[in-house]
Amino acid sequence: RGGSKMAAPEERELTAEQTEKLLQFQDLTGIESMDQCRHTLEQHNWNIEAAVQDRLNEQEGVPSVFNPPPSRPLQVNTADHRIYSYVVSRPQPRASYLTGDFGLLGWGYYFIMLPFRFTYYTLLDIFRFALRFIRPDPRSRVTDPVGDIISFIHMFEEKYGRIHPIFYQGTYSQALNDAKRELRFLLVYLHGDDHQDTDEFCRNTLCVPEVITLINTRMLFWACSTNKPEGYRVSQALRENTYPFLAVIMLKDRRMTVVGRLEGLIQADDLINQLMFIMDANQTYLVSERLEREERNQTQVLRQQQDEAYLASLRADQEKERKKKEERERKKKKEEEVEQQKLAEERRRRTLQEEKERKSECLPPEPHPDDPESVKIIFKLPNDSRVERRFHFTQSLTVIHDFLFSLKESPEKFQIEANFPRRVLPCLPTEEWPNPPTLQEAGLSHTEVLFVQDLTDD
Repeated sequence: RGGSKMAAPEERELTAEQTEKLLQFQDLTGIESMDQCRHTLEQHNWNIEAAVQDRLNEQEGVPSVFNPPPSRPLQVNTADHRIYSYVVSRPQPRASYLTGDFGLLGWGYYFIMLPFRFTYYTLLDIFRFALRFIRPDPRSRVTDPVGDIISFIHMFEEKYGRIHPIFYQGTYSQALNDAKRELRFLLVYLHGDDHQDTDEFCRNTLCVPEVITLINTRMLFWACSTNKPEGYRVSQALRENTYPFLAVIMLKDRRMTVVGRLEGLIQADDLINQLMFIMDANQTYLVSERLEREERNQTQVLRQQQDEAYLASLRADQEKERKKKEERERKKKKEEEVEQQKLAEERRRRTLQEEKERKSECLPPEPHPDDPESVKIIFKLPNDSRVERRFHFTQSLTVIHDFLFSLKESPEKFQIEANFPRRVLPCLPTEEWPNPPTLQEAGLSHTEVLFVQDLTDD
C-alpha cells in the first residue's frame, strides 16, 4: 500500500539487487515501460511488496498513495463510552531512609522549591500558549503526508533495523479507508521521538517476532512521529496522554471507532495479551458488519438481477410492440397501396371510357350501302363476336382502329390482321409508317373480314 517518495534528482546506476527487483516488478505488473517501473520503485524506496500492492490498488480503482483522494477524510469516533484503555505507569523512585535517599534534607529541599517550580511551570505554559498565537506550530500545516510517513519509516529502520511490523505506507486517511473497506483492525502507533521510553519500546516490544507476527497477520499497522505534521495531526485527533501510544481502530456501528488505547511502556507479552483481548472483545462487530455487508451485496446483486430481468422483459415487450407496429404499418401500407391501385385502376378506366367516347364522337359518318366507294368490313373480335361497318376507301386505317377502340367489347390494346394475304394492318403511326395508309392503299376490297387480336396482356 503505497511507498516512499525517494525519486533521485538525477539517474544513478542500479545495483544488482535493484536490477533484479526492477525486472521482477515489471514481470508482476506487466508494465512495459522500464522507466515507469523504475520511477514507481524509487517512489516506494525499492520496496517491491509495497509498490506491487499500490499498483494493484490503482487497478482496483483505489487512488495511489501519491495521489490521495480529494474526498473528505473519514471521521473517527474517539468518544465511545465502551473504549478500552490500558495505561502502564512509570515506576516512581522509592524513598529509602536506610540509604539516606530522600531523607529529611531531601524533603525540606522539595517543599522549599515547590512554589518556585509551580510558578516556573505555570509561566512556561502561559508563554507557550501565547506563543501559539504569535507563531503557530509548523506541524499544524500538513503539506506532504506521504513524505512524512516515508521519512519516519526511514528513520525507524536506520535506528532500529528492518525487522519490524509492516508499516502502512500511506496517509492516515487512506489507512482508515483501507481498514473500513477490508473490515480489519487498524493499529495506530504515535512515535514520541523525545520520550524516554520510546527506544526501549521500539527495540524490546515493537520489534519482537511474536508481536510482529500478530500485527502482520491480524491488523493494518500505521505509524508516524508526532514531530511530523501528519503524525501531529493524528495526535491532535486521538489526544494521547503519554508515550508510547497505541490505538486500535475498527468499523463499529457503521463508524470508524477507537476501541482500545494502550499508553506507556508496555512489554511484548503484555502487548500481545492486550491486543488479543481488544480484538476478541470486538470481533463480533466485524463479523456482524461482514454479514451485513454480504447481505447488502446479495441484496444489491438480487436487485441488479431483478433490474436486468425487468429490462430484458421491457426490451422484449418493446420488441413485440415494435414488430406489431411494423406489422400494422406494413398492413396499412399494403392497404393504402391496394387502395391506390384501385383508385389508379378506376382513373384509368374512367380515362379509357372518356377516350372511347371521344374517339366515337370523332368518327366520320358511315357511308351509304349504295356508295360504290364504300367498303364493308366485318370485324371478328377476340370474344368471337362480330361487328360490321362500312368505311370509305379514301379513309385512313386509323379510322378503323378508332372505330374498334370506341367499342365496349374491344380490348384496350389490339392489332388488326387480314387473312389474304395474312398481315397486320398499320393502323397507328410508327417510324416506318408515320402516316397510316388508306383502306384502298392497304389493298382492301369491297367486302373484307378482319380479325382483332388482343394485345392487352403483352
